[in-house]
Amino acid sequence: MKCPFCGHQEDKVVDSREGREGDVIRRRRECLKCGKRFTTYERVEETLPMVIKKDGRREPFDRLKILHGLQKACEKRPIGVETLDALVDGIERKLQESGEKEVSSTWIGEEVMRRLKDLDEVAYVRFASVYRSFKDINEFMNALKGLLEKKK
Repeated sequence: MKCPFCGHQEDKVVDSREGREGDVIRRRRECLKCGKRFTTYERVEETLPMVIKKDGRREPFDRLKILHGLQKACEKRPIGVETLDALVDGIERKLQESGEKEVSSTWIGEEVMRRLKDLDEVAYVRFASVYRSFKDINEFMNALKGLLEKKK
């Protein structure tokens, strides 16, 4: 592992801990040259399906894209990073279990919205307004009315 401080290639593992649901290992490392410590995370690399975009392009699944969208939607909301990570982990797990080689970006977006609606309604509306590209205030109001009706 390359030291992020000095670039040296040799280090020693000082501590290892299992993280989250046992799918990640956190390792504290110490550089053998500069002595500084840093943290690395290891996870099993599993094959995820290709994502079919709305315009027909295909690209590899990227959890960071989902995470960044969720972070924007949850800005200034009482939702921790661990919660968002768990939400994305759940979507990844569902994709892996499906065994599909390709999945539409629409399916991913709807899945994110379904999970976000249960987590935080304000973040849900923020995400939906960007994802669904509301054309005017009426579309936005219809989404809000649907949310309120479901709550009753």
